[in-house]
Amino acid sequence: MSTLKLPLPDDFHVHLRQGDALADYARDIACQFGRILVMPNTVPALSTTESILNYKNAILSAAPNLEPLMTFKIHSGLTSSDLESFRAMGVVAGKYYPAGVTTNSEDGVSDFESIFPVVSMMEKMGFVFSVHAEEPNVFCLDRETAFIPKIKTLAQKFPKLRIVFEHVSTAAAVKAVLEMPSTVAGTITVHHLTMTLEDVIGDALRPHHFCKPILKLPSDREAIRKAAFSGNPKFFFGSDSAPHKQEKKECAYGAAGIYSAPVLLPILVREIEKENALDKLPNFIAGYGADFYSIPRTTKEIQLVKKTWCVPNAVHGVVPLAAGETLEWSMV
Repeated sequence: MSTLKLPLPDDFHVHLRQGDALADYARDIACQFGRILVMPNTVPALSTTESILNYKNAILSAAPNLEPLMTFKIHSGLTSSDLESFRAMGVVAGKYYPAGVTTNSEDGVSDFESIFPVVSMMEKMGFVFSVHAEEPNVFCLDRETAFIPKIKTLAQKFPKLRIVFEHVSTAAAVKAVLEMPSTVAGTITVHHLTMTLEDVIGDALRPHHFCKPILKLPSDREAIRKAAFSGNPKFFFGSDSAPHKQEKKECAYGAAGIYSAPVLLPILVREIEKENALDKLPNFIAGYGADFYSIPRTTKEIQLVKKTWCVPNAVHGVVPLAAGETLEWSMV
């Protein structure tokens, strides 16, 4: 039976939600990952030291072996004192959400330039600027491309600021990351690696494949695959695993988000095997991201075995990615 040893991966983009379900979601991701970057779009948002600490403690209580890397939600009212407090408690990044662009972003930023004073402080203090790069009120397939000029503005105006273009979903975004300075990187998800808009609305409406940024064209997927499997240090893994209960997806106003946590590594290994690029996987999942965030690379390992298993139709009341499908790699 074939086995595969890998460094214990980092996931640099995870949503864990709130309430009793948080514990289940934290334990699911801890089965495959050692460190996760925790997104701050809770309700209320993670934008105070107290809220961040409480959320971190809830994660650690549920999954003691998981190391949560904490973030804060960027808004124009943050002060130098706020950021100093965040830095003192080990927070690594701030997350920028345009207002209304995705789940729980109604309190996001409406005036881009209004946050420049906060961004300047982040640059000086060494925080990473994580960004959901979509322009609201633009046709859905064009939102990411329309936001690229703002990332270029940030990179030019704040040359020492490390910027993460989250969940790149277009060939244009891949090209932009490649063309911008080494201070700009991009995260890549499993669902943007493997699917297109066809998988959402092609033969039937598939609400559990609906996400933001929306899945795009085959040419976009091809560009993302090339970037992920190229060995370029500008791209690293961030799942954007985002659970919503089944009834919140299968309704008239379905929530955006794909729950990929239960299947991330088996699908990543499958996809990178197709490209004969298994040698590129360790850096993609456990190297380049740590380097960009200036944290030590992991010294721990994890093992997969080539053994088929069927993905459950539901996990904690959530329909996961690849539900009902048979995968050939499984966790040991």
